[in-house]
Amino acid sequence: MPLTTVHPQFIIKRDMDLCIQCGVCTRQCSYDAQKIDPEDGRVSSDPRTCVGCQRCVTLCPTGALVVTERELHGRSHPNWSLQVQRAIHRQAESGGMLLTGMGTDKNYRIYWDNLVLNASQVTNPSIDPLREPMELRTFLGAKPERVEFDDEGNPVSQAGPLLTLDTPIMFSAMSYGSISFNACYSLARAAKNAGTYFNTGEGGLHRDLYEYADHAIVQVASGRFGVTPQYLDAAAAVEIKIGQGAKPGIGGHLPGEKVSAEISATRMIPEGSDAISPAPHHDIYSIEDLKQLIYALKEATNYSKPVSVKIAAVNYVVPIAVGAVRAGADIVAMDGTRGGSGATPTVIRDNVGIPIEFALAAVDSRLRQEGIRHQASLVVAGGFRNSADIAKAIALGADAVYIGTSALIALGCHMCQSCYTGKCTWGICTQDPYLTKRLNPEIGTRSLTNLLRAWSLEIKEMLGGMGMNSIDSLRGNREMLRGIGLTTEELEILEVAPVGR
Repeated sequence: MPLTTVHPQFIIKRDMDLCIQCGVCTRQCSYDAQKIDPEDGRVSSDPRTCVGCQRCVTLCPTGALVVTERELHGRSHPNWSLQVQRAIHRQAESGGMLLTGMGTDKNYRIYWDNLVLNASQVTNPSIDPLREPMELRTFLGAKPERVEFDDEGNPVSQAGPLLTLDTPIMFSAMSYGSISFNACYSLARAAKNAGTYFNTGEGGLHRDLYEYADHAIVQVASGRFGVTPQYLDAAAAVEIKIGQGAKPGIGGHLPGEKVSAEISATRMIPEGSDAISPAPHHDIYSIEDLKQLIYALKEATNYSKPVSVKIAAVNYVVPIAVGAVRAGADIVAMDGTRGGSGATPTVIRDNVGIPIEFALAAVDSRLRQEGIRHQASLVVAGGFRNSADIAKAIALGADAVYIGTSALIALGCHMCQSCYTGKCTWGICTQDPYLTKRLNPEIGTRSLTNLLRAWSLEIKEMLGGMGMNSIDSLRGNREMLRGIGLTTEELEILEVAPVGR
């Protein structure tokens, strides 16, 4: 390996008193950080290629391995931190953009941690969810402004096509190609088990997943990969992807070496060719153009399913979201700056976009001010870590949330953020046939189903503690939120009172 000024990011420690030279670590490491000497058969480590995925540590039968992040040493400088210097060294050697996976790891404030929920006491007693029914069912789509009844008390107002969720949690867009088929299969089956939906992402729907299409939201992205009448007809809803939180304003790229025969057939592109999604849709340059595509998709599906528009949370997200609703979108999905991705330039991930908390609060308020909040549902994404985050998002105005990274962690992801290499040792973000077998879809389905069940139970507990028996009572109810440790400006944008009031 040539001389480099970039120090290894991780340290591999091997306890030779415990190591039995079994070679498990060498077979499990797809990054060649664990090796066997061909002459004497001794196992050794090379930290220069280690990504910290912890696969070798987890599966070492004797617990002989420890992988820790290397502490950078050097003269400190407030502007030229050691991390900044490391990035410059890497680009000086490679001459290319620095890529990364998952969401931003910059220490931006996570506003969910500065919001607290209310609790009932005496005048509005709490409800025990073990003894009283709690309703989490959620309907996504356009709803009538008011419900009218005939003389016999039957409703005459008609709602548009709606998605019915048994829990206000859906699986975010992750395409076949960016993740393995076993990961896609696990998401699809878990969505059906939990009475919710998974999103195909921009890579089309694999033929073996059509049996789960009634729980699928299919994307129409700029590359139009896999978009056919059958694809649109089979789905529960259609989503136009304009942007995503990890990389607002730029497109996607699946390298040709990842485009296998199966992915080729699903995306309808030549095997081995790069799958490039342009940054813009070349038929959308205005809200009027977006309206035309929404109309075309509704016509193509005979107005039988809701059409969603997915946008990134950026500075001017409010007029964009309002424009999408007025253009006929039944659902607006917004993805914040902490949203994940299989591959994105680090500079985009860390410096473009805004937190989903601000985008959600601002868009919900504007739609209410303009009297069109009922015309579309709001779905938000971007780093939801637990059920408390979800409950706070619903109180802030969301109808439901997308989860992506937390779903992958449930499948076994250890956040090494090297998804773009295609060498995922856990079998999730890879198309390598040897590696994909490491993710058992039966176990994956069970893990994801359990996660949604656990979070749903916790949401019911929180609702009961607030004296509510329905998720609808919490939706947009900012009186149930208080801010702690936030500035006056932040509280004003969130439209939340400070604690103690």
